[in-house]
Amino acid sequence: MTVLHFAPRGDLPDADLRSASLIDADDVAALLSELGYPCERLDAVQRIAAITENDRQALVVARVGGIVSGLIALDFMYYLPLGTTTCRITALVVSSSARGQGLGRQLLREAERRARTGGAARLELASGSQRSDAHAFYKACGFSDGTVRFIKRLGDA
Repeated sequence: MTVLHFAPRGDLPDADLRSASLIDADDVAALLSELGYPCERLDAVQRIAAITENDRQALVVARVGGIVSGLIALDFMYYLPLGTTTCRITALVVSSSARGQGLGRQLLREAERRARTGGAARLELASGSQRSDAHAFYKACGFSDGTVRFIKRLGDA
């Protein structure tokens, strides 16, 4: 049996998964920065507030050994072509020190649980074309290739 590089490398106990709050701003900023989206604490406060004030979005943080080591952000949207709700993962990051131990899988299971509870018919995500390791991980977690995504930037974002 071939062991793939994205398979868990260690035994990680179940993480403490909970909805993020403003007290998580430092950790959220650090994780987003590690993902490649520079974020300062005050930016994270605003982003967390925007999500917590919207009942169609969720931000979940994962604590392992008392340290926030990962997050996943969800956006529930009506999808006109299928006439149903889709839950989109808008961010998933596990700190470099916690990777390969199953935390990403725990976060994806939590996303699926919340998506089902929220009445979503499917769970989707987008991933940069350069993130080949992430693509292999998502496929190993049951995701399949979807459509090609095109972006037109309307400012700095």
